[in-house]
Amino acid sequence: MTALPSLLRQSFTNFVEGLAVAIPRLLSGAIFLALAYATVRVVLALVRSSIERLYVGDRELVGDLIVTLVAIFLWFGVALTFLKVVGMGDIAASLGTAVGFIALGVSYALSEMIEDTVAGVYLLRDPDFNVGYRVEAKGVTGTVAAIELRKTRIDADNGDRIVMANREIEPRWTHDVPE
Repeated sequence: MTALPSLLRQSFTNFVEGLAVAIPRLLSGAIFLALAYATVRVVLALVRSSIERLYVGDRELVGDLIVTLVAIFLWFGVALTFLKVVGMGDIAASLGTAVGFIALGVSYALSEMIEDTVAGVYLLRDPDFNVGYRVEAKGVTGTVAAIELRKTRIDADNGDRIVMANREIEPRWTHDVPE
């Protein structure tokens, strides 16, 4: 019977000691999160304003994609650093490694979509491939109706609207320059 009060006393002592160690770490984590939030907001505002000057009009999709990718990397870095600040550095290292392998798997699974997106960025940046231009791509001749990140819409000469993946268009197309 005397073991139970001793066990309870020891458990309470361990709890209080653990709490005394955890409180400064949690306060440091809270301060870090507040500073990180402000910093990320400022950085994203700067990135967005810079990108908006580069990508205007129908090219805004590319700018939005870049800002989103920057935000994902920044917030992931904040999360890993927060874990390190509160004393969970081993978990942060494991999480970083695991996310790297998951990203590798996802990128392999989405390789065609990523290929379309990259080709879409190249098409959107190409001054010879714009909405309203007559082009020939993959046996289709017509006027470019819309250029999106993953697909391009071409109004064919026969009146049909053809939707093609950007990865099919970008490697080989011909601009029909009027004389």
